[in-house]
Amino acid sequence: MALRLVQVNFKARDDSALGRFWADALGWGVSSEGPGVTNVEPVGFSWPNPTAVCVDVVTVPDPETVRYRVHIDLATTSAAHQAELVARLKELGATPADVGQGDVPWTVLADPEGNVFCVLEPREVYRDTGPIARVVVDCADPRALAGFWGEAIDWTLHELTDDHAVFRSAEGVGPYLELRRAAGERPVSTRVHIDLLPYSREEHAAEVARLEALGATGVDIGQGDASWTVLADPEGNEFCVLGKPSGAAGGVQGESS
Repeated sequence: MALRLVQVNFKARDDSALGRFWADALGWGVSSEGPGVTNVEPVGFSWPNPTAVCVDVVTVPDPETVRYRVHIDLATTSAAHQAELVARLKELGATPADVGQGDVPWTVLADPEGNVFCVLEPREVYRDTGPIARVVVDCADPRALAGFWGEAIDWTLHELTDDHAVFRSAEGVGPYLELRRAAGERPVSTRVHIDLLPYSREEHAAEVARLEALGATGVDIGQGDASWTVLADPEGNEFCVLGKPSGAAGGVQGESS
């Protein structure tokens, strides 16, 4: 058994406005399965599909704006494309962000609700990922955490060092997942997290049990009888397993955790 990484979830004050920003930023479309949830995915996309990790934006009361441990990096194809994309993102409402990056070839921005992301300089490795080059998860020990995530999801480990672990779908398509060494304490609250999906609803309980056996722990954020299960990896990074088969509220794709 294994799980698919299907989307990055953003908590927001206004899911519609933030969802529209990300749709315009990525050149994707928007849809909604209900009030307070905006799904952002490629136009004509059949979800789920490893060619893209989608964005799910959910309205919650008064989300804090701080630096979180998950963020998105965007790909570019040339220096001109990078400059044009940064300029367009600023027109859409993004603002420059200083996270102590110093003099680097990529550009750090914050979306209209303060979520930090990066626009990378052209890199050959990301030439075929689509607009999202990678999803980055900050951690203290990439080697140790790679053991958990390598078992948790059906993605292939491409690189492992003391500083980072890099995964991509077994099909060799879509963005990368990077576990990156970062100093500092873990945030108390998680505004941005990743969502996983079993290959069938019937596997949900077994997958949750398997993750717990690997070192994940259950997390109660007041979700109640929801259509997803909230867990934390061995370093405390929260994530959700979607698709609970019965007695659950809401749809499979969106979630308001």
